[in-house]
Amino acid sequence: MSTEHALGASHADITLVEYGSYHCPYCHAAHEVVARLRDRFGERLRYVFRHRPITGDPLARSAAELAEYAHESSDRFWEAHDALMKRGAALRPEELDALAEGMALPKDDEAAWRRARERVQADAESARRFGAVSSPTFLVNGRRYEGAWDESTLAEAALGSLGHRVQTAALGFARWAPSTGLLLLVMTLAALAIVNSPLGRAFEAFWTLPVGFAAGGWEMRLPLRAWINDGLLTLFFLVVGLEIKREFTVGRLASRRAAALPFAAALGGMALPAAIYLAVAPAQLAAGWAIPTTTDTAFAVALIALLGPRVPVELRIFLTAAVVVDDLVAIAIVALFYSGDIDLGYAGAAVAIAAAAALLNRGGVYRPLPYAVLGLALWSALHAAGVHATLAGVVMAVFTPTRPPANLAALQAQAESVLHEELRRAGETVMRHGPSEPALRALDAIHDRIESPAEKLLRTVEPWSSYFVLPLFALANAGLALSLDVVSGRGALIVAIVLGLVAGKPAGMTACAYLAVKLGLAVKPAAYSWRQLLGAGSLAGIGFTMSLYIAAKAFPSEADFAAAKLAVFIASLVAAALGTALLAAAKVNSTEV
Repeated sequence: MSTEHALGASHADITLVEYGSYHCPYCHAAHEVVARLRDRFGERLRYVFRHRPITGDPLARSAAELAEYAHESSDRFWEAHDALMKRGAALRPEELDALAEGMALPKDDEAAWRRARERVQADAESARRFGAVSSPTFLVNGRRYEGAWDESTLAEAALGSLGHRVQTAALGFARWAPSTGLLLLVMTLAALAIVNSPLGRAFEAFWTLPVGFAAGGWEMRLPLRAWINDGLLTLFFLVVGLEIKREFTVGRLASRRAAALPFAAALGGMALPAAIYLAVAPAQLAAGWAIPTTTDTAFAVALIALLGPRVPVELRIFLTAAVVVDDLVAIAIVALFYSGDIDLGYAGAAVAIAAAAALLNRGGVYRPLPYAVLGLALWSALHAAGVHATLAGVVMAVFTPTRPPANLAALQAQAESVLHEELRRAGETVMRHGPSEPALRALDAIHDRIESPAEKLLRTVEPWSSYFVLPLFALANAGLALSLDVVSGRGALIVAIVLGLVAGKPAGMTACAYLAVKLGLAVKPAAYSWRQLLGAGSLAGIGFTMSLYIAAKAFPSEADFAAAKLAVFIASLVAAALGTALLAAAKVNSTEV
């Protein structure tokens, strides 16, 4: 911007930018906080105000234009700003004329009015670029601030406390779409480097270290890698289950017409790779048939994000929905084909625990603690039964309750009523600090109702799955000692997996999607071409996480597992390169049908 409305020196240590509106009770409250911050920091703080009139409020827009007119015609912005902010939500249309007269502003300076309107519009566009979706929104030293508006929390952000810096950096990284894929790649490369270094033996020994619990005569010990693969990975399966549940209830797979194309593509993208594997791999290694049937969402999404506008939004939706179906079938495959001998007693206990979770769901129990306790019990029962305990995550996702959308207007009114009463009492009561306990309970209840328990659980657990569990899984499982011994006698196994992922995935997805369209069962959006769909199918050939997981279950032999890992690495690299090339070469906004 050519000029900023700023108070304080340009070289000040702290720059606080506010995107605000004059006809706004929240901006009025924030105005008082900003005033106290200016008193506190003095010359260390530079305060900048930019307009973001509340959308759909003509009075807010007119007030912003009047403040700018005061600047353009008389260079008296801050006088007008302060007067308007003090009125806040109580501002009335006739007060704008009274303010203009009281300040003796020129009435007919059309050029000044034009510049004022342009400035307000420019500020509003700037707010959109910075992601300001409400008024007020603050920027602290160039970064959008997302904390509380109270003075102490804003001051911590302004001073750059360690906690605030870490939180800001973490949120910035998490919002970068390729971040999960990048973290997985870094951990994979780290595992490969360490295994092929002098530390390789110690690194492998560390993951086989037995860890567990003991109480009296009972104990449960598993290798550290098993705790990751069968324990922590349950969080990943919980996230997958919650995402599947969301897609089939309110998401992209909620209607038959929307689900038909990705559903057909996903089934084809699993059936053909499995058939190729069985046709090529030696009969004694047939147990690995499911290895090339899966897709690693993190890597595929990361590459799509990097390709930017060359991947239409509709194609991203198609691939995401297809991967959800892929995950659903993969979970069923693991449960049906990769479980050992089943202990019927513990299996019965697991069924009883799942039934208890279902009863809680039907009974309208929304608190997370009962479900967490049942989830731990279910994991223990499934593990003892010989079924993959990670499936406990999927079962608990199914029974985690959902609720109809909240009436936000009613909840807002309730919260305002509670806070208004607390503010009234605060002025009448001595020896009291903070809200009362009944008020806190009421606000907790309002907060809990804003979001469905299933959505809240997904939002809470998903970052742990993406940024802790999956990278740790990669570090523990992706290590591979590179030598000719890995491929010796296992060339057919490697070729079967590579062909399944690199050729079978895109061919199966594209062929079945094309067949579904020709039979009138599905409709392909015109926004992307068949070549682009083939490119998305190639990205689906990046197996990695689930492919390695299934390979570990399918091959007890370390040598077979090592060969399978090498094949998954090769296939994922080739599929990523092929998919990226196909999508990068495609025309933007293709209309080929």
